[in-house]
Amino acid sequence: MGPVRHHSAVVHTVVHRGIEPISVAVEVDLSPGLPAFNVVGLPEGTVREARERVRSAIAHTGFEFPRKRITVNLAPADVKKEGTGLDLPIAVGILAASRIIDKGRFADLCVVGELSLNGDVRRVRGGLIYAEYARDRNLMLVISRDNAREIHLVEDVVYLPVASLGEVVAYLDGKLNAALQKGAGVECALQNEGYSVDFSDVKGQLFAKRALEVAVAGMHNVLMIGPPGSGKTMLARCVPTIMPVMSEEECLETTKIYSVAGLLRKNGDVVKFRPFRNPHHTISDAGLAGGGQVPRPGEISLAHNGVLFLDEMPEFKRNVLEILRQPLEEGRVVISRAGGNISYPARFMLVGAMNPCPCGYFGHEEKECICTYQQMRKYRTRVSGPLMDRIDIQIEVPPIDYAEWATEHGSAGERSEDIKARVERAVEIQRKRLGRGMFNSHMSERQSRKHCTLTEGAARILEAASRKYSFSARSISKVVKVARTIADLECTEKIDAPHVAEAVQYRLSAVEDEVSVR
Repeated sequence: MGPVRHHSAVVHTVVHRGIEPISVAVEVDLSPGLPAFNVVGLPEGTVREARERVRSAIAHTGFEFPRKRITVNLAPADVKKEGTGLDLPIAVGILAASRIIDKGRFADLCVVGELSLNGDVRRVRGGLIYAEYARDRNLMLVISRDNAREIHLVEDVVYLPVASLGEVVAYLDGKLNAALQKGAGVECALQNEGYSVDFSDVKGQLFAKRALEVAVAGMHNVLMIGPPGSGKTMLARCVPTIMPVMSEEECLETTKIYSVAGLLRKNGDVVKFRPFRNPHHTISDAGLAGGGQVPRPGEISLAHNGVLFLDEMPEFKRNVLEILRQPLEEGRVVISRAGGNISYPARFMLVGAMNPCPCGYFGHEEKECICTYQQMRKYRTRVSGPLMDRIDIQIEVPPIDYAEWATEHGSAGERSEDIKARVERAVEIQRKRLGRGMFNSHMSERQSRKHCTLTEGAARILEAASRKYSFSARSISKVVKVARTIADLECTEKIDAPHVAEAVQYRLSAVEDEVSVR
């Protein structure tokens, strides 16, 4: 009895875990025996289902599906594989092992794509991750035409956009003279007409506008406390209009997250505008942080490089709010599952809004508060002390009366464009000091000691305030960083007494309200 003849092929592909690429070798073995089709190497549900898609796609493309024992191994075998992008490399591997395709033709290819039952190659999530992976390893990426515009954003990647499995086979057989594409990169330009709101539309609230300008200039987290109808939500929606233009690196990083989440439009446009995410207070912890059997990005990561707005913060479940503590400190969120940890970037500006009490009118000059002491205390403690301590700027947003509204009605206030110019000037100072992508709120304690030297008068004010209001060490550090931002807005290197006094003022409203409740 002679040796059993095996035919094999190996196709290079890639999957992603979070936004990190994982190299995968699709090893296909065809051997005599009863017809079978097995996929091993820790495939998840969508990968196991690839067997039926691949079988139908090969048949509809005009090739006979091999009646042999087919074993597909996804190496490395100790890493879970998820996603539909493995369909195309499995099909190509089977055709190569069947000697329909010359195995020597795809040694330098990275093949990714989902197959329909009729052999069409469909769009996959995470195209930017695959493109960067292929470029960094000098591989040519074979991927769906529907991903082409997204792939084109990655500079210098060489790729072949295909519409069907038949096109891939024709190219590998030398029968299709396809024009290879090369990524051109992305040039981001933020356009004002992309926003439907402007700070000039907000009546009054000069103190709140100034606080938000300082917050954006240093990417500080901010909480607005005020009665219903005082303009908290409108102020929050205006925040992206004064944020600095996104760099190409920030655009690609944000687009990569949206690609993994499947939120890019079909044409694959890059995310040019700062994200503004406004989840409802009924959101779950998985919805905020990310979740699923193989976790996808949550609202925290979708707000990366932009704004996460939590309206009516005390209405959110406490366990949901507590998820914010790690991302606010580290700029990333780690999701732990039995199969391992997945990390997503989550460096965002938190903008929160809440009423001073359940009825909303505690401290109102004209409307009477009907809340009991117990109701107010329960309402306030829904946002924990450790989380409040991580919010750099906490301000009151008072109601606007008719006289103030009528005075400004018909007259335009300061435009977002003018505020943005000051913000970008301050941001440029921070870039020269800390590096691109770094803001004052991101400074480590070592950097803070180096770049935040207080004058003698500023130190006296900070000491007096910290003693009077029992500031924690974190609160003191955040006051100093906010003061650094105020000084940057004034284009001055030293942090003087007025800068610290203003920074302290941005933490007093919440402290004084808490004292009055007690």
